[in-house]
Amino acid sequence: MRVLVTGGAGFIGSHVADVLADAGATPVVLDSLLPQAHGPSGAPGYTASHRFHRGDVTDASLLRELLSQVDVVCHQAAVVGHGLDPADAPLYAANNDLGTAVLLAEMAAAGVSRLVLASSMVVYGEGRYSCTRHGLVEPRPRRQSDVDSGRFEPVCPASDCGRDLDPLLVPEDAPLRPQSLYAATKLAQEHLAAAWARQTGGTVWALRYHNVYGPRMPQNTPYAGVASLFRSALLRGEAPTVLEDGRQRRDFVHVHDVARANVLALGAEGSPGELVPLNICSGTPHTVGELAAELARVCGGPAPRIVGGARPADVRHVVADPAKAAELLGFRAETGFEEGIATFATATLREPARA
Repeated sequence: MRVLVTGGAGFIGSHVADVLADAGATPVVLDSLLPQAHGPSGAPGYTASHRFHRGDVTDASLLRELLSQVDVVCHQAAVVGHGLDPADAPLYAANNDLGTAVLLAEMAAAGVSRLVLASSMVVYGEGRYSCTRHGLVEPRPRRQSDVDSGRFEPVCPASDCGRDLDPLLVPEDAPLRPQSLYAATKLAQEHLAAAWARQTGGTVWALRYHNVYGPRMPQNTPYAGVASLFRSALLRGEAPTVLEDGRQRRDFVHVHDVARANVLALGAEGSPGELVPLNICSGTPHTVGELAAELARVCGGPAPRIVGGARPADVRHVVADPAKAAELLGFRAETGFEEGIATFATATLREPARA
């Protein structure tokens, strides 16, 4: 199997390329080496064993050349993170959405009909909640005054209620309510890929990654995931800074498991004419405070500092139902939380990226 891996020099994409090569496939790596994800030294050394091309997914002529050499596409290329400012919108839309549109157009022209798309749990916005009185409800948006006063839990939207809600596992058919620039562009990627599948009869697996961590995460950049931010602080001898009260729940999944999920999807038939979304997660929720405390413990660093507050696009709880990925791909995460954090504490991170 010959696989074009866009973003294949990035955090997740590079692990996908490695696992593909170990399985006997031929990864063709395309990456533009955006400064938000890469250090100043150019292509990372671990791309040396793969066929590496520096270029952008908006470059139609380059895509045409590469697509003539492959059977399937694993699309990891994206600008990640919340989107720090409204001025970031063109950067996110150009890389994530225009890039995906150009890729899909060239795939159709080349007759490449199978796509694995890196999506994200951020398309859900706030997760799924129930009220002890009203059952399954859509949470009311958190008010800044509540956050400022230390009330972080979403509340029931019913006018006669206002109770704190209980978080539930989020299935793939949950409502999609993106709350950040990044989330909006990831959902747009799914819509573009779904339209392409309907028009061409192609197949798409949209892998909605939950909080991925592990070796090769970029360090010291606001675009990085929370695990990298905590680890970077500890490397500087500083306490990890935890927003809210640290009790916000996430599903932390190791990058080796995420790479394996991609390879399983690349080898699966899929449903012609359809996009099939799948949660890629560990299935075992933990709080952000637990992550910070466990990292601090294994790094021998200072205890986390709980500071309250929240960023405008932050959600309280989003944890996933892993059942569909297990059913359709046979995917189950293999790296437990304690094991994964212990190895991450000493794993090699990327050079500090340029903001």
